[in-house]
Amino acid sequence: MSTIEGQDGERLRVTGPKAWAAGLPGVFHALEYSLGQTSVRRTALTLLNVNQAGGLDCPGCAWPEPAPGRRHMNEYCENGAKHVNDEATSRRVTPEFFRRHAISELAAASDEWLNQQGRLTEPMVKRPGSDHYEPIGWDEALGLIAAELRALESPDEALFYTSGRLGNEGAFLLQLFARAFGTNNLPDCSNMCHESSGSALIQTLGIGKGSVSLDDLYEADLVFVVGQNPGTNHPRMLSALEETKRRGGQVIAVNPLPEAGLMRFKHPQKARGIVGRGTLIADVFLQIRLGGDLALFQALNLLLLQAEEENPGTVLDREFIRDHTTGFEEFAENARGVSWPEVLEATGLSREQIEDVHERVLRSEKVIVCWAMGLTQHKHGVPTIREIVNFLLLRGNLGRPGAGVCPVRGHSNVQGDRTMGIWERPPARFLDALEKEFGFTPPAAHGMDTVEAIRAMRDGKAKVFLGVGGNFVRATPDSEVTEAALRSCRLTAHISTKPNRSHTVCGETALILPTLGRSDRDVQAGGEQFVTVEDSMSQVHASRGKLPPASEHLLSEVAIISRLARLTLGEEPALPWEEFEADYDTVRDRISRVIPGFEDFNARVREPGGFRLPNPVNSRVFNTPQGKAVFTGNAFASLKAPRGHLILQTLRSHDQWNTVPYTSDDRYRGIKGSRRVVMVNPDDLRDLGIADGEKVDLVGVWEDGRERRAEGFTAVSYPTKQGSAAAYYPETNVLVPLDSVADVSNTPTSKAVVVRLEAVRESSA
Repeated sequence: MSTIEGQDGERLRVTGPKAWAAGLPGVFHALEYSLGQTSVRRTALTLLNVNQAGGLDCPGCAWPEPAPGRRHMNEYCENGAKHVNDEATSRRVTPEFFRRHAISELAAASDEWLNQQGRLTEPMVKRPGSDHYEPIGWDEALGLIAAELRALESPDEALFYTSGRLGNEGAFLLQLFARAFGTNNLPDCSNMCHESSGSALIQTLGIGKGSVSLDDLYEADLVFVVGQNPGTNHPRMLSALEETKRRGGQVIAVNPLPEAGLMRFKHPQKARGIVGRGTLIADVFLQIRLGGDLALFQALNLLLLQAEEENPGTVLDREFIRDHTTGFEEFAENARGVSWPEVLEATGLSREQIEDVHERVLRSEKVIVCWAMGLTQHKHGVPTIREIVNFLLLRGNLGRPGAGVCPVRGHSNVQGDRTMGIWERPPARFLDALEKEFGFTPPAAHGMDTVEAIRAMRDGKAKVFLGVGGNFVRATPDSEVTEAALRSCRLTAHISTKPNRSHTVCGETALILPTLGRSDRDVQAGGEQFVTVEDSMSQVHASRGKLPPASEHLLSEVAIISRLARLTLGEEPALPWEEFEADYDTVRDRISRVIPGFEDFNARVREPGGFRLPNPVNSRVFNTPQGKAVFTGNAFASLKAPRGHLILQTLRSHDQWNTVPYTSDDRYRGIKGSRRVVMVNPDDLRDLGIADGEKVDLVGVWEDGRERRAEGFTAVSYPTKQGSAAAYYPETNVLVPLDSVADVSNTPTSKAVVVRLEAVRESSA
C-alpha cells in the first residue's frame, strides 16, 4: 500500500538568497530532475527538440526563441527542461491508482505528491455519492457532459475555462463550441495574470499586446524590469538581457525582493558563465515597496515634464505627442499634482534614487519597460500600466526600434488563446467574422471572467464547469470559497495530463479526461498533426511532439473538444467537427479567414520559426476610439497596512511551474525543505515580536470582515522590503479575497494582501 505525502515531516533549511542565477548548478538541477522522471533517451529526445524549428514548443513560459539559425542547440532553461520532462515522465496513473486512493484521501495530498504520480492514462468518472473515481469509456464520458449541457435552462449556466497550455487550434474550437452553444462564458488564466495589462494597453494603445521583439530588446539603451522575477519565471529572458548589456544597454530592476536573476546571470552555454563571474544584469536595483510602482512612474513623469520646462524642446518628443497622441494636457495637469512626500512613502525609495533613474532615462534614446504580475495583481494595476504608457509616450518610445511595452507572460500560449477568441468580452468585429464564416449568430452579451465564474457557481447560477488544462482550484483566489463553489456544480470535468488538486474538488458528477501532452505525437485520421502557439512577442509557430503517447486511451484536446461539440450541438449549427478532428489544417484554414494577421496560415506557419503577427503600434497606428495613443491621468494610489500588519505578495518558488511545485526547495532564495514559509524583513520581525524561525499563522484582513487564515508557516528573516512580506502560492491563495480585485480588469489582488502574523503557541499538556 503506497502512502500519500502531505505537509507533515517537512524539514526547513535557510541559507539566504543567491547572488546570481543559472550557471552549472542550473544544468545539474535540470538533468537531475529530468532523469528522475524518465530515461536518458527520452530526456535527450525532448531536450534536443524543445524550442527548435520543427520541434515542440516548451509548455512552460511564453518567452520567444531567437530566429532559426540563431538558436542554440540547447534552447531551453533549467525550468523549461524540468517542465518538459515532468510532462514526458515515464510514470503512469492507471485506474488501479484511483481504486487504491479515495478522493477524500487524495484531497489531503500535497500538490507536489499528486504531480509526481505521473501521466493520466484513461478517462475517469466520479459518480454521484461516490468517493472514488472509476474508469469510463470516452463515448460515455463525453455523453455525460453533453447531456448535462443540453439539460441546462440557459447556456450561460455553463463555464468553459482555459489555461495557457491549450494550442491555438484547440482554443479556436473551444470558443467556437461555446459560442455555438450560446454563451461567452470563457474565463481563462489570463483573467488572473495579465488582464490588467490588456485592459490598460487596449485603452491607451488600441491593442492588448506587447510591441517589442527580441531584436528591440537587444537594441534598447535602457530596459526596465518591473515586478517580475525572470530568473525563475522566464529564465531565457536573462540571455536576452545579457545581450542588451553586451551591446551597451542598461537594466533597471524594480522589485520588493532582491531576486538572483535580477542581479547577475551566468549563462550555462557560454564559457564566461561557467568559469567567470557572469554578467551583471541590473545596473540599478530599486527595492520598492509593494504597490509603489504607480508612484514611481508618476514621479518619473513629473521629472520629465519639469526637465522639458527647464530646457524646452530637448526632453519630450513634441512632434510625436502632437501627431500621435491625445490627452497630453490633462495628463500633464494631473502629473504636476504629484506629492513627493507621498511618492517617497509609497515607494520606500529616496528622492536621490528616483532622480538617478531620471538621469539615466534622459541619457537613453530607446527605452523598453517589461513587467509581469508584480504590477498586474494590484487594485491599481491598470492605472500603473497606463502610467508606464504615459512614460513611454513622453519621449516617443513607441513605434520605433529598441523601444516599447513588454508585458512578459508566464504561460506558453496564454496570449495565443486570447488571440483565438478565448475572452468573455469579445469585440463585435470578431463575432461578426465568426458569423460570416460559420453561418450562425454568436451571442453578443458579455460572459463571465474567472472571478465572476466562481461567484456564479457559488450562487447556483452556473452548474457545469469544463476546465481545459490548468489547475483551476489552485490557480484561483479565496480557496475555501472556490472549492465550495465547484462542489455545488452538477458536473465538473477537467481535460488534463496529470493529476492535480482540482480533480479532488468535485461536482455531483466529476470527470477526468486525459489528453496528449505537448511532447506527445498526435496522429489523427488525416495523419500526424501539429499545433501552433503564440509567444509573448506575437510570434506564431508550430509545435510537434516527438514521444509516443503516454497511453493508447489518450485523445488530443482538439479531438476531445470536437467530439464533445458534436455530441452536444448535433446539427444546430451544422459545423464540420469530424473534419476538424481529423486534420488540423482545416481548423487553421478557418482561423485564417476569421482572425486578422493569420492569412495563408498553413503555409506561413510551416516556414522555419513561423511568422510574427502585425502590431499596429509599431507603425504608429493606434486603434483606439480616438485614433491616437491616449495619455491618461491616473489618481495616486498606494498600499498602507494597519499598525502591526504587513502587505503580503504571493509568489512561486524556483522549483515550481505555475501551481505545481516540483520540489519543496526554492534554490535561488536559499529556502529548502518546506514551502510553508513567510519571508519577512528582520526589522519587521523585531517590531512584531516574532522570532526568526518561529511558527506563525497568516491571518488575512480585508474589508468584508471575514477572517482568512493560512496556518502553520515558519517566519523567515529575509531581505525583502520593510513592510512587505512574501509567501508561496497556491498555499496562500486562501488569503486572497474573491472580491479583492483590480479596478477595470477584475484581476485578483494576489500581490497586495494585508496580513497579520499570529505566533503559534504550543499548548501545555
